Amino acid sequence: MIVRPYGDSTGDGMVQVSFTLPLPAGKRAEGAAAQLAGRMGIDPAMVVHARPIGETHTFFVVYGPVSHLVDTSTVTVVERDHPLLTPAEANQAIRRGLRRRLVVVGACIGTDAHTVGIDAILNIKGLAGEKGLEYYREMRVVNLGAQVAVDDLVDAALAEQADAVLVSQVVTQRDAHLHNTRTLVEAFRARTRAGQRPLLVVGGPRFDESAAEALGVDRVFGRGTTPREVASFLVHRLVPAEVSDEVPA
Repeated sequence: MIVRPYGDSTGDGMVQVSFTLPLPAGKRAEGAAAQLAGRMGIDPAMVVHARPIGETHTFFVVYGPVSHLVDTSTVTVVERDHPLLTPAEANQAIRRGLRRRLVVVGACIGTDAHTVGIDAILNIKGLAGEKGLEYYREMRVVNLGAQVAVDDLVDAALAEQADAVLVSQVVTQRDAHLHNTRTLVEAFRARTRAGQRPLLVVGGPRFDESAAEALGVDRVFGRGTTPREVASFLVHRLVPAEVSDEVPA
């Protein structure tokens, strides 16, 4: 299927973009913003919002049409290849397949102090009407919170004999989320034998879900991920297939 962006009417190609330029607010800055948008392919480009950020920077919102088309047959995404389980189904699979509780250790690592993401997945209150992993009777959850050093997370995961380690990263300046993830992978590689480390799962709004192999982790989750999606993945990867496959989809 070939599609175009939708703005005021079907197929009009209208898009809206926002960005900041290191220029003081004024006519010249707005002209620069329109020129930049034009080079992006927005023609004509309308600067619909300009707000100064201090004395030297300006934030812009630009609106206008593009001629680009999208062929949806060429779009590649990470598709879920396993059933989306209810808490009861996940508990049943863990109980039958592991015959013990599945241990999950989670944290925000490095200087990241944003616990909203990890809490949404782990805490019992959950997200968007779904209970977090603490709600699952057959899971034991250890939430280490924010600004956890990588070595401390590895220590905790090994001490708790974790089956899975979940890491949330919201701070992404200068690709901090990628650096922290690679540091975590190397730390586990140095302290565990091949095939013995916990399942490593990372998530956050700026992660590319297709980058798991490149980062050395088992799964990357992007924005909007729910506790049920994470729980289903953990069951899929950690419970013997002959057991998890028997659970209704």
